[in-house]
Amino acid sequence: CIPSSSSAFSLTGKEALTQFPLLGSSTNAAHWKAHLKQCDLLRLSRKQKRLCRREPGLAETLRDAIRLGVLECQYQFRNERWNCSLDGRADLLKRGFKETAFLYAVSSAALTHSLARACSAGRMERCTCDDSPDLENRKAWQWGVCGDNLKYSTRFLKNFLGQKKVGKDLRAKVDIHNTNVGIKAVKNGLKTTCKCHGVSGSCAVRTCWKQLSPFHETGKLLKLRYDGAVKVFSATNDAMGHSELVSPQHHGHLAKGSSHPRPTDLVYMEDSPSFCRPSRYSVGTAGRTCSREANCDSMCCGRGYNIQTRMVTFSCHCQVQWCCYVECQQCMQEEVVYTCKQ
Repeated sequence: CIPSSSSAFSLTGKEALTQFPLLGSSTNAAHWKAHLKQCDLLRLSRKQKRLCRREPGLAETLRDAIRLGVLECQYQFRNERWNCSLDGRADLLKRGFKETAFLYAVSSAALTHSLARACSAGRMERCTCDDSPDLENRKAWQWGVCGDNLKYSTRFLKNFLGQKKVGKDLRAKVDIHNTNVGIKAVKNGLKTTCKCHGVSGSCAVRTCWKQLSPFHETGKLLKLRYDGAVKVFSATNDAMGHSELVSPQHHGHLAKGSSHPRPTDLVYMEDSPSFCRPSRYSVGTAGRTCSREANCDSMCCGRGYNIQTRMVTFSCHCQVQWCCYVECQQCMQEEVVYTCKQ
């Protein structure tokens, strides 16, 4: 979710995860009407809805970001007690748990990533390829290569979220901090990609441009940030005259008095529930599939697990036939499945 201190855009999981067709030209009345309807369906503040309505392609990109963030979160937590289910997410976002911190970060990261990619893919009317004022980007454009426009993405996102000073509101500070961690994680994955244009593939002429890493890498980085998240509270800085986020214990090392979390640290305010039993935050772990060697003891919370066997069909003994297809046999094998008891 994106900071909600000012009714900001939030990814609650209630939005549809289906993707809309491309909007096409804004001169097409049907496409324009569909675009406005998409903006109205999203949960946006008044300012955000106004920005959405005048940015053809933005509504579709926001939905792409929702889907990207949800799927990546569920992938990263597939083996954890909390598996990023949509059940209980609205209540979870009202609290200051580590899981809430991850949701804020992965959502802002997905939005940053999706915006940058939408620009380079030509799905946004007000932005295009990376327009950083350097020679390499101009060369790349001349060769028909389009760099991901992270510069536009972060600039637009700052305006879209409208982050303002939040005074002594600890929750708002924490949410904004975690949102920025997500944006930084995407920036961390910006890499230089090069292409050769010489004769027979030689690099007599080489063009380089900026390209974002696959979002799965960003999700993996944020999961590491989650594993090392820092618990914080608010304290007044007498020298600066305003409150700051501080932690009495930073990554297991006691500091003198307190220390500030790093800009790349996910931060949280309260300890998480166990997620073992059904609650307002999750459906619990009963019936969840687990690995006996890896995580059954933890996921099943000491309740034990059921063992079932089933026959599964898979393709086997595959051979390439002349000229252009593969022929396989169908084999069956026994599979053992472990599921957590009630």
